[in-house]
Amino acid sequence: MLLYDEACEFIATAYHELGKNAEEMHDRLAVIKESIHRYGTYELTGEELAHGARMAWRNSNRCIGRLFWRSLTVFDARGVQTVSQVLSALQRHIYFATNNGAIRPAITVFSSHVRIWNDQLIRYAGYETPDGIVGDPISLAFTRTCQALGWQGAGTPFDVLPIVVEVERQGTHWFPIPASLLLEIDIHHPTLPQLDRLGLKWYAVPIVSDMELEIGGLRFPTAPFNGWYTGTEIGARNLADTKRYNLLPQVAHLLGLPMHSDTTLWKDRALLELNIAVLHSFKAHGVTIVDHHTAAKQFAYFEELERDAGRELTGDWSWLIAPMSPATTHVFHRDYDNVVVKPNYFSRRR
Repeated sequence: MLLYDEACEFIATAYHELGKNAEEMHDRLAVIKESIHRYGTYELTGEELAHGARMAWRNSNRCIGRLFWRSLTVFDARGVQTVSQVLSALQRHIYFATNNGAIRPAITVFSSHVRIWNDQLIRYAGYETPDGIVGDPISLAFTRTCQALGWQGAGTPFDVLPIVVEVERQGTHWFPIPASLLLEIDIHHPTLPQLDRLGLKWYAVPIVSDMELEIGGLRFPTAPFNGWYTGTEIGARNLADTKRYNLLPQVAHLLGLPMHSDTTLWKDRALLELNIAVLHSFKAHGVTIVDHHTAAKQFAYFEELERDAGRELTGDWSWLIAPMSPATTHVFHRDYDNVVVKPNYFSRRR
């Protein structure tokens, strides 16, 4: 589809949703058409960028938290020019989103001359040692990259990686995240104190920084965004997956579960208690998190609102189902059309 055609499609939808009249839409499209004719591209207004980013969240097939798409705060950083300005914008994002634990959904949109190398702004390092992997295995390659740039971690299971920023004509730079901006939650179980021996913790805000935002045919390759965690993202994936922290055997051992056979369901029992610990700990510290049952109910309400708005609901079933007890939610028992609607977020082009 030609750029102008994509712009027309976006402007028509967005202006209708924003309550603008036909004359405003036609005038805006005339300006866009002239800009594309002269320069081969056009610029979104601040209002268009903000609503487009929210629409992209609404259209994100893999996200079960879309009910809150209207609440997304959009920081327009397209005018940022220097490395220090990029760093300031990212620190502002972390501070705003964290909000002392009352997590706020946000996105910061940069121009195309800015690149963030992290896949999430906050992520734990992973180290290969003679005794095995220490930390998060998903971060092994990026940890080596950071070390090659001059960063050195303490070698613990929960070393926070630096932010690596590349700005056109200004090179690549890394920055540690100030401790004052980091909110991490120590993981404790409400009734099983033996799990404290694992010394677990996790960071409060998942800020995805390796996806492109596309609005009206324009792509923004650097647009870190966040919502808040569903508990199973941490307890059933990050801490439990065999290719991540792989803690289920340790949890089962501490609980004294019989591990001689899968038929004892020791993995399921360990998984349940680990997820209870995550939810309990976040809530005890006043940090926003949602359990997968509540998230599914919220998504059911989102489905109703989309139907009432006359929009076709899209979704990727394999991502929308919870990684724990999925059949206990309505999502497991229905089908979703996985067609891609724009604006949206896409894997970043390399």
